[in-house]
Amino acid sequence: MDFGLTDEQAMIVNATRAFVETELYPHEATVERNGRVDMDLVRDIQKKAMAAGLYAANMPEEVGGAGLDTQSWLLYEKELGKANYALHWTAVARPSNILLAGTPDQRERYLMPCIRGETWDCLAMTEPGAGSDLRGMTATARQEGGDWVLNGTKHFISHADVAGFTIVFMASGEEETPRGKKKLITAFFVDKGTPGFAVRDGYRNVSHRGYTNAVLDFDNCRVPQDQVLGAPHKGFEVANTWLGATRLQVAATCLGRAERALGHAMSYAAERRQFGQQIGRFQGVSFKLADMAMELKAAELLTREAAWKFGKGTVSEADMSMAKLKATEVLAFIADEAIQIHGGMGLMEDLPLERIWRDARVERIWEGTSEIQRHIISRELLRALGA
Repeated sequence: MDFGLTDEQAMIVNATRAFVETELYPHEATVERNGRVDMDLVRDIQKKAMAAGLYAANMPEEVGGAGLDTQSWLLYEKELGKANYALHWTAVARPSNILLAGTPDQRERYLMPCIRGETWDCLAMTEPGAGSDLRGMTATARQEGGDWVLNGTKHFISHADVAGFTIVFMASGEEETPRGKKKLITAFFVDKGTPGFAVRDGYRNVSHRGYTNAVLDFDNCRVPQDQVLGAPHKGFEVANTWLGATRLQVAATCLGRAERALGHAMSYAAERRQFGQQIGRFQGVSFKLADMAMELKAAELLTREAAWKFGKGTVSEADMSMAKLKATEVLAFIADEAIQIHGGMGLMEDLPLERIWRDARVERIWEGTSEIQRHIISRELLRALGA
């Protein structure tokens, strides 16, 4: 594994960083203050991102994306992750890779408008009574004639308010297994405006202001067979095939914010003077900086190794879980220590640290809690021993 950046990767990093600092940073305070992103601003940044080749850059070239390899994609995500989440996710959108699992007609109907910036997608799995335990979902899909009828509620659905459609996962039957009955899951495309499908405001969230969540209600919502994503009852297979790398995406964006927080802490430690000298000369501060830099390096190496393995087709579930777990916990550690170094100023809105500190909390919950990641890692370790 080569730890250096190619000329192309260096160009991607520099271009993305410059875009983030020029086009996203200036609007962070307004989004934090208002709790929303103005759609006129989104459209303006969106056009600039497209002109810079940064929009939908995670997508293959054959569908209009940048065709970035996994390493390059995560370097790009790391730079975007330094900015307010709502800004970079909405205005520099990266459509979900699961859209690539669609049929040619489904790609034309759902994927291409997202790549052209005409709409956004959203994924709906979580329910009020089924978070990490997706097999516990109670929302159902039953066949009726040539259609499927959907019923139930999903919540915590990110950016569903702006999305033109959702990819929803529903319990569509049961199968017998050695451990008893297990629910079968089917994934569906459901267009906003479909009768029986309603999007309601979600919850006010301490993390990622402006990045909204919603509650989705399905009340005898009827969709045709051609809106099944993948095969009926194979929703988990589709998700596992196409959504695994989202853990690496979370890790990369966390690395970006951790690096930004560390940068502020280093600058402050070098400039702030107390008792006649820079505070960075005090062991209590200098050791914090050393630990922060070391932990960030460890998280980045885990993430880059997992990305390298992903590109070679040898990545394991544990590799991705380790990267996600380490990066999210390191972000929380660095954000907290950066505030401690700044003292009272670290909690003021003049700096991004209090936002980074708040935003860090959700990262250890979504895309699989830290406990779930530890379960995946330990299960893989023990499985090799037959346990």
